[in-house]
Amino acid sequence: MHIAILTFQGFNELDSLIALGVLNRIKKPDWRVTLCCPDAEVTSMNGVTVHAQSMLEEATTADAVIVGSGMQTRDIVSNPDLMGRLSLDPTKQLIAAQCSGTLILAKLGLLGAVPACTDLLTKPWVQEAGVEVLNQPFFAKGNIATAGGCLASSYLAAWIIASLEGLDAAAAALDYVAPVGEKESFVANALKNIQPYLDD
Repeated sequence: MHIAILTFQGFNELDSLIALGVLNRIKKPDWRVTLCCPDAEVTSMNGVTVHAQSMLEEATTADAVIVGSGMQTRDIVSNPDLMGRLSLDPTKQLIAAQCSGTLILAKLGLLGAVPACTDLLTKPWVQEAGVEVLNQPFFAKGNIATAGGCLASSYLAAWIIASLEGLDAAAAALDYVAPVGEKESFVANALKNIQPYLDD
C-alpha cells in the first residue's frame, strides 16, 4: 500500500508533514507513505529542504495520493511539462488535495461538477477554474477528497486511513497526535467531519 504525498517546490510544511505523520501511525509491513516530489530535493515556503522519498511519476501507481499545497501552485498548473507528469485515476486511486492542491485537481479535470474545499487565498483561482468552493474544512465525493486550512490535513489523512483500514484505525491514529487533555474531543471533531463521506 503506497500513499504518495505530492510535495512541490515552495511546499507548505504543515500540509505535507502533518499528513505524513498521521498516516505513518499505521504500522504494517506493506504500508508505505512517501513525500513524492518532482525533484530529488524540494524546499518549503519557509526554507526547509527535504529529500524526495519517491518521484512524481510514482504517484501514477500509488494506492492513494495527497496533492499538497504551497506558494508555487499557480506556477505548477501553468507548467505543461510538470502537469504532464501527473496522471491520476480516481477509479483506481484515492485522491485527496490540501488547500491550493485543489487547484491542481481542478486543472487536471478531476473535479468536474464536484464541489471542493480549499484555503481562502486559493478560493478565487479554484472558482475561476469552474469549481464550486465550499465553506467547510473537508468534503469528499467517491474517491476524491479536498480540505481547506493547513490543520485540516489531519482530516485528509484520517479519511485515507478510514477508507483503507477502517474507522477504528483512523481514530487511533488521530488519538496519537491529538493534544493531551483534548484527545476525545479532537478525535470526535475529526471523525464528525469525515464520517459522512466514508460511505459515499
